[in-house]
Amino acid sequence: MTRNVPLTRALISVSDKTGLIDFARALAARGVELLSTGGTAKALREAGLSVRDVAEVTGFPEMMDGRVKTLHPKVHGGLLALRDNEEHLAAMAAHDIEAIDLLVVNLYPFEETVAKGADYETCIENIDIGGPAMIRAASKNHAFVATVVDVQDYAAVLKELDAQDGATSYEFRQNLAQIAYARTAAYDAAVSTWMAGAIHEDTPRRRAFAGTLAQTLRYGENPHQKAAFYLDGTNRPGVATAQQLQGKELSYNNINDTDAAFELVAEFGTETPACAIIKHANPCGVATGTSLLDAYKRAFDCDRTSAFGGIIALNQTLDAETAEAITEVFSEVIIAPAVDEAAKEVVAKKKNVRLLVTGALPDPKAEITTYRQVAGGFLVQGKDNGDITLDDLKVVTERAPSDEELKDLLFAWKVAKHVKSNAIVYAKAGQTVGVGAGQMSRVDSAMIAAKKAERMAKAVGLAESPAKGAAVASDAFFPFADGLLEAVEAGATCVIQPGGSMRDQEVIDAANERGLAMVFTGMRHFRH
Repeated sequence: MTRNVPLTRALISVSDKTGLIDFARALAARGVELLSTGGTAKALREAGLSVRDVAEVTGFPEMMDGRVKTLHPKVHGGLLALRDNEEHLAAMAAHDIEAIDLLVVNLYPFEETVAKGADYETCIENIDIGGPAMIRAASKNHAFVATVVDVQDYAAVLKELDAQDGATSYEFRQNLAQIAYARTAAYDAAVSTWMAGAIHEDTPRRRAFAGTLAQTLRYGENPHQKAAFYLDGTNRPGVATAQQLQGKELSYNNINDTDAAFELVAEFGTETPACAIIKHANPCGVATGTSLLDAYKRAFDCDRTSAFGGIIALNQTLDAETAEAITEVFSEVIIAPAVDEAAKEVVAKKKNVRLLVTGALPDPKAEITTYRQVAGGFLVQGKDNGDITLDDLKVVTERAPSDEELKDLLFAWKVAKHVKSNAIVYAKAGQTVGVGAGQMSRVDSAMIAAKKAERMAKAVGLAESPAKGAAVASDAFFPFADGLLEAVEAGATCVIQPGGSMRDQEVIDAANERGLAMVFTGMRHFRH
């Protein structure tokens, strides 16, 4: 179907009145009759526009606090009638139903109400009923009716009317219908997801996912893959909500790695300067320091080779001195809660570097639902927000860790949580000195981490491997003593691991024989 439909009558009922008056004036100037309800009609009249109340059209007043106003045959008949169907036209004539050519509706602000932490009753009252019903009706009948649900489409409507001599084309209405159905789907998804949480239903029979397009990406992980970036509306501080101050458009891999980097550095809060350098979603260096510059240098020293072209995440305001050091080596992205003016000028000299400001750190302990697609379905789980304190540690060896070793054990444990399994992390004095990630064998991860520590020694000019005297963290238990023995061979003096293996005692005995201190957390941090 390709017919154009002249626009003669529009029904406008909006919660968000941004741009409303200018849009309505432009419609009126083109001879379009305006129908409206409640607050929208009032706003239009106050702007000097002529408006017919829907109550006048239906012959029924608004009632029940506005819950019943557009749910009427004269409204839905005007939206659903097929203009090329003789029976429909006869019914319209018999019941005095006027055709509506344009529906402009944006819904009660349910998502915003939930985001503000409103109580259950208030959230329920902000579930729109008439709006979605009209949107679905008008969108189904897009052969004749145009449906607008987003303020950003007002200009497109006016441009279409100019291009089509006061009419809308089928293709244009078809596109608007798709946008409209996506909006009602997202709205229903928000309601159902909120209600599942409100009634403590962790595994509802059906789950709905929704997002708003933030960016069409050039490609995905590889150039032959199509990709896009969507926002979920939670406004969690990070790459999705950050302001990009400079640099090229973020790629799929940039977004993924930047998220991993910022989530990791958030583990350290804002009190102590911290830096995480990420490559392919794994940390190649993480450190705290006496200053942000110190933290960056110590993170960089862990694996100078891998840090090239990495993602730099900071937990405090980026200053000029730190920016100077960072920009000495190529980095894809720098992300921080804030950036001072002097630092902006420094980074501006490197035009290709993406500089992102988030305004805050994400809460690593927040309860968040994560999703992963598999063939034919989705896996849903809570985000790994597990946190371990000194009080949670169980000393299982004859020797207990010293105070300094305990600090390094907890530091290494925080980092291991963000390393792909199997994960082994060596750390000393608040600095990673070796990271083994994503290996099929925990022994291999331990060997790789030790090799990286040796490479760090050569790069930095140390007399011996920094793994000597280091703490080692394992994201899951050692199934055999061999992984632990690799750590011993590298020079580690203390170990943190979940425990829980059938051979725990074998591993504990091996640690005791070599004078290691070992603690169990009782918590695993697999990351796939």
